[in-house]
Amino acid sequence: MRVAIAQPTYLPWLGYFDLMDQVDAFVLLDSVQFEKQSWQQRNRIKTPIGLQWLTVPVAFHNRFGQQIRNVEIRDPEFARKHLRAIELNYRRSPFFDPYFQDLTKILLSYSAGRLVDLNARLIRWFCGLLDIQTPILYSSAMNQDGSRSELLVNLCKSLGADLYVSPLGSATYLLSDLESFRRIGIDITFQYYEHPVYRQRFPPFCPYASVVDLLLNEGPKSAHILRQGRKVSLFPSQVGLLASSA
Repeated sequence: MRVAIAQPTYLPWLGYFDLMDQVDAFVLLDSVQFEKQSWQQRNRIKTPIGLQWLTVPVAFHNRFGQQIRNVEIRDPEFARKHLRAIELNYRRSPFFDPYFQDLTKILLSYSAGRLVDLNARLIRWFCGLLDIQTPILYSSAMNQDGSRSELLVNLCKSLGADLYVSPLGSATYLLSDLESFRRIGIDITFQYYEHPVYRQRFPPFCPYASVVDLLLNEGPKSAHILRQGRKVSLFPSQVGLLASSA
């Protein structure tokens, strides 16, 4: 049983979906503290002058320790602003028309309420377009506790995982906690993803934009292009060697 765990991201980048695509269960980590100005509430689109941030405004009812699942959207008007920005920069993209109407419906329907509901709905929609069928779970519904690696271990154990696939960016703290996973029979590998180059408006090519950029430019080819970036996963020992040679 291969498991990956990540916070629910707004309009995620390609690597987020590659991670989902290579596991048997994907857990949205919504039971940890919300971080202001993180990927949880913002992402980027391509414009003639580079990448532009789209940020969802959120309310802070409890400034200390507010969990992601409790974060509420502050101003529903953001949805129209984001849609307008996407329209201005992508309306002449080859696949703008097939997707923009559905994207509009989702953003307007989830423009008020909890941020996690908006993000999860978008993630599920993108998964459908990218032919990713991995089951999505919420950590808040799994009744597991602990902090940082301990929580990840408990979530994996509750799912019967024998392999945890981690984003490479989490190696900084996971490498020191490997024994916590190994003690209960869970191995760790790290996702290795190289951003593919695809057709994009306004050259030069800019990587690390939202998956919206790929879909509106490449349409049905997006799933194939997404998977082109996947490389063989790294073992912890290999990640350590990469860090020491950097």
